[in-house]
Amino acid sequence: MRQLSVYFMLIISLLFSVSLKAESSLKLEAKSNGAIQKFQNKSALEASQAAIGNQLSNFQFTDSSGRGLKLHELKGKPLVLSLIFTSCYQTCPMTTRYLSSVVEKAREALGHDKFSVAVLGFDSQFDSPQAMKHFAKKQGIENANWYLLSADPKTIKAFTKELGFLFFTSPNGFDHMVQATIIDAESVIYRQVYGEVFDTPLLIEPLKELILGRPQPNQTILADLINKVRFFCTNYDPASDSYHFDYSLFIGMLIGALIIIIIVVFLVQEYRYLKRVNQT
Repeated sequence: MRQLSVYFMLIISLLFSVSLKAESSLKLEAKSNGAIQKFQNKSALEASQAAIGNQLSNFQFTDSSGRGLKLHELKGKPLVLSLIFTSCYQTCPMTTRYLSSVVEKAREALGHDKFSVAVLGFDSQFDSPQAMKHFAKKQGIENANWYLLSADPKTIKAFTKELGFLFFTSPNGFDHMVQATIIDAESVIYRQVYGEVFDTPLLIEPLKELILGRPQPNQTILADLINKVRFFCTNYDPASDSYHFDYSLFIGMLIGALIIIIIVVFLVQEYRYLKRVNQT
């Protein structure tokens, strides 16, 4: 009986020792994975920021109707581009719906036809034109005048490299930086906007700079002047989280200009009066 008790105690000790080693191993693995994840996020951010200023090549995509579309066909106006994968069940849908709400605010402030919006499925195995169309319908953007794009694996790899967009497979499908890329009218990356949700000005201010703050091709002097006025008078209202045209600034500018004109006219008249007096 005593022998049996000794054997039993040895077995219990052995199991306890194995349990402690396994727990220690799991903690070490979790710590290691956390460091890797942190490094990947840092690398993704660095790659994304380093891509600003890149001239994008004329990549070939396919829209949701199955038609081929080259990137440079979208030249001529700024482009807001978001990358998603259609099998994503949380982050990509949330990001797309939020981006849609900010895009509508930008269109109201800057004009509905002043910039383009595109969403690209980077999971080339499953993000077909049909899958992109279904995704758009589920997120309520099927009638939002967005380009819904797909591409083959080779194009996705080359394009995401130029875009500074890193992604890798994970148990949830893919891990990737949540970003919207603002591309100027010449297909040059102008700004990166990060997060599932973000402050409204982070997207609209760069668009405002590109649309109203830069001279446009074949633009008249009057049109350029109007854009400059709109640029300075279109301001963000934090209370309503929207942009509006601030007429008080415009009126103040007009009053200031009128005062300057009156002063100039008065000085000219005084000069002429003094000249006549001196002549007599």
